[in-house]
Amino acid sequence: MFVLAIDQGTTNTKALVFDGLGQIVRQASASCRTDYPQPGWAEQSAQEIWTTTQQVIAEACRGLEQDIKSIGVSNQRETLVVWDGETGEPLGPAPIWQCRRTTQACAKLIEAGLSDEVAEITGLGINPLFPASKLAWILNHRLGARTLHDSGRLRAGTVDAWLLWNLTGGGVFATDHSNASRTLLFDINALAWSPRLSEIFGVPLDCLPQPMASNARFGETAQSATTLPPGVAIHAMMGDSHAALYGHGVRAPGRVKATYGTGSSLMTLTEFRAASKHGLSGTIAWTEDSHTALALEGNITVSAQAAAFMAEMMGLSDPAALSDLAQKVEDSDGVHFVPALAGLGAPHWDDEARGVVSGLSLGSKPAHLARATIEAIAHQIADVFDAIEQDLGHTLDGLSADGGASANPFLMQLQADLLGRPVERLGFPEIGASGVARMSAKAAGLPMAFRPAEKHSFMPAISEADRQSQREAWRAAVRKIVG
Repeated sequence: MFVLAIDQGTTNTKALVFDGLGQIVRQASASCRTDYPQPGWAEQSAQEIWTTTQQVIAEACRGLEQDIKSIGVSNQRETLVVWDGETGEPLGPAPIWQCRRTTQACAKLIEAGLSDEVAEITGLGINPLFPASKLAWILNHRLGARTLHDSGRLRAGTVDAWLLWNLTGGGVFATDHSNASRTLLFDINALAWSPRLSEIFGVPLDCLPQPMASNARFGETAQSATTLPPGVAIHAMMGDSHAALYGHGVRAPGRVKATYGTGSSLMTLTEFRAASKHGLSGTIAWTEDSHTALALEGNITVSAQAAAFMAEMMGLSDPAALSDLAQKVEDSDGVHFVPALAGLGAPHWDDEARGVVSGLSLGSKPAHLARATIEAIAHQIADVFDAIEQDLGHTLDGLSADGGASANPFLMQLQADLLGRPVERLGFPEIGASGVARMSAKAAGLPMAFRPAEKHSFMPAISEADRQSQREAWRAAVRKIVG
C-alpha cells in the first residue's frame, strides 16, 4: 500500500510515494520555467505544469503503479489557469501568484472604497497576488475568452483544479476550500463563491470549479491520463503552504510555521476568524470533513528566490555559493538589499515597490552584498512574524521552519538572531508533500504512522541591542522604497 503525493510548486513539480510508515520510498522532480515577458508580469505554461506532473508520476511510481491506493495534491497557490473545457487546451500562459499585471485595476477598487467589504467576505486584501483580477484581465484581453464563456466551455481555476481535471480525464472540475479561499472570489463564511465578489471584480462564477472539503474524494484517475491505472482515488487537495502546516502536525492554535520557498508563507491556526490590522490575511487552512480550520497568514513575494536572483547577478553558480560568500564577512557593513523584485507582500503590500541595494561604500565587497541578500530573507520573515504577534496580541515562543532554503544552517541562525526566538527546522524536507499524503491516507482509511520528524534547533546568539539595531536598519531600508 502506497500513497502518492503530487507537490506542484513554482520552481519544481514533484511526485513522492509514501509507505504506511510515512516514509518516502520513491520520489521524482522536474523543474518548471517562469517567464517574465514584461516588467511586473510572471507566467508559466499550464501545459508544462501538466506535462511535468505526468513525467514525475511515471518516474516515481515505476513498478509500483498497482500499489498506489490514494493520491494527494499540494500546489502553488493563486496561479490562475484558464482553459477550454472541450479541448483541454489552456487559453494562453498562466499568470502566477507573483504576477502584477493587474496592479492598476486593484488600485482602482481600493480607491473606490471596497477594501473593507472584500476583506469581510474573504479575509484578504485587494491585491493582484490573488486570481480574481487576473481572471477579469484574461476575459478582457485574451482572444476568445468571452466567446468560450458564452458557449459554456470556459474553465478557470487554480493549479489544483487544473491538475484534477487532467488526472480525471476532464471528468471532475473542482477545487478545495484552502485554494478557493485564496482567490478573492470565495466567501469563507458561507464556503461558497460570492455573487457580490463576482460583481466587484467583473467575473462570472459559472466558469469556476466546485469547492469541496480538502479531504474530499475528488475523483479517480482516468485511463491513460498518467501511467497509473484508472480508478485510483484523489483523496486530498491543499495549497502548498496549508499542506506544510498540516505536515508539521499542527491541529490547534499556538505554533507558527514559515515555508522558505520561492516566496514565503508564515501561517498559524486561529480559534476564530482573525481580522488583521497589520497587513496579514485571514484564510482557510483546510476543511476536514465538516470542520474548517481557520488561519492567519502573511505572504512574502520574493524570499529564497532573492538568493537565486543575486547569485545569477553576481555570476555565482547557485544560492549555496552565495551563502558561502556571505559567510566570509562578519556583517553586511551597512549594505541592505530589499528584494522587492515583484513588489512587496506582507506586511507592506506595495506592488509598485522595486528592489533596491542601499548602503554601498567604497569599502563594500561582494561578500557584503551576498550577506545582505541572505539577511533580507530572514528580515522579511521577521517582519511578518512581528505582524502576527501584533495581531494575536501576545508574544510567540518561536518559529517552525520548512522549505528548501531552511536547509541552510547559516540562514536559520540568522533567522533566530533577528527574531530573538528559537527556530526549529524539521530534518524532513518534504513536509508539504507529507502533509497532503497524510490527509489523503486518513481520508481513504489507509494506515499511515505519524512519527515526528527530527528537529534542529537554532537559538539566538546576539544581544537584544544588536538585534534591535539590525532590525531598525532594515526598516529604514524598506522605508526608502515603500509608498
